[in-house]
Amino acid sequence: MLSRLTRPRALAVCALPVVALLAASAFAPLPFAVAQPGLTANVLGENKGDPVITISGAPTRRTSGELRMTTIEATGPDASVSLGDVLDGWFRTDRAVMPLDSVYPSGDDVEEIEDYNAEQMRESQDTATEAALDYLGEESDDIEVTLKLADVGGPSAGLLFSLGIVDKLDGDGSGGDLTGGRTIAGTGTIDADGKVGAVGGVALKTQAARRDGATVFLVPKAECADAESELPKGLRLIPVTTLKGTVSALVALEKGRGPVPSC
Repeated sequence: MLSRLTRPRALAVCALPVVALLAASAFAPLPFAVAQPGLTANVLGENKGDPVITISGAPTRRTSGELRMTTIEATGPDASVSLGDVLDGWFRTDRAVMPLDSVYPSGDDVEEIEDYNAEQMRESQDTATEAALDYLGEESDDIEVTLKLADVGGPSAGLLFSLGIVDKLDGDGSGGDLTGGRTIAGTGTIDADGKVGAVGGVALKTQAARRDGATVFLVPKAECADAESELPKGLRLIPVTTLKGTVSALVALEKGRGPVPSC
C-alpha cells in the first residue's frame, strides 16, 4: 500500500537530489583556470641579473625609460578549481575565469606545458628579432641578437621584444628614445612581417602594467574593448596593428606632434 505525500513534503523530497548536486558541484574540480595580473619585465633592462636584450655586430644606444612586457598568472592545469572559485573570479575585477583549454592548449601534463610554452617563447624571440631587423633594414647575418627572459613562456612578448631591439639600435630615428623617458607597457604577438596579433588576458595585463608604473599601454587593436573594460586610472591605451605603426605612434607621443591612435 502506497502512502500519499503532501505537496510540501513531495517538494522537499524532490529538492534533495538538486541540493546534493549543487553541494557536490561546489567542491568538484571544474575545467577552468583562474587568472590574475602577473609579473612585468623591462625588456630594455635586466631580468634576474642578465640583460634581456644583448646585441652584437652593431653599435647600440643607451636608452632611458622602460618598455615592459606583461603577463598573467593562472592556476595550474592540475589545480582544483571549484564552483566557489569560479563565482569569486567572475565577481572580481582583478581575477578572470578562463576555460582551461584556452590557457593550456597543449594538454594537462605540467612538464609538457612548460616545454610547449618555452618553445613558443623561443619562436617568438626569433620572430621578434627578424621583424625588428627587417623594419630597420639591417641584415641578420651581420647582427646577432640574444633575448633572455627567465620564467616566462608563450609568444605574447613579441611586440615588446621587437620594440626593445629597435630602441637599442635606432631609438626614434633622430637621436631620441622610443619611450620618451616614460614607462610604457604592452602586449602582442608579432610575425616576421611586423604584424601584431591578439593575445588574451589584456584586462589583467593593464592592471599589472599600471601597478608597475606604466602610463601607456600598447594593445592589439582587436582587443581594445577588453582592455577598456577594466582600465586602471592613469593608463593610456594605444591600439596597434604593426611594428611600423607602433613605432610611429610612440614617436608622435614622444615629440608631442602627429596623430597618436586611441581605442
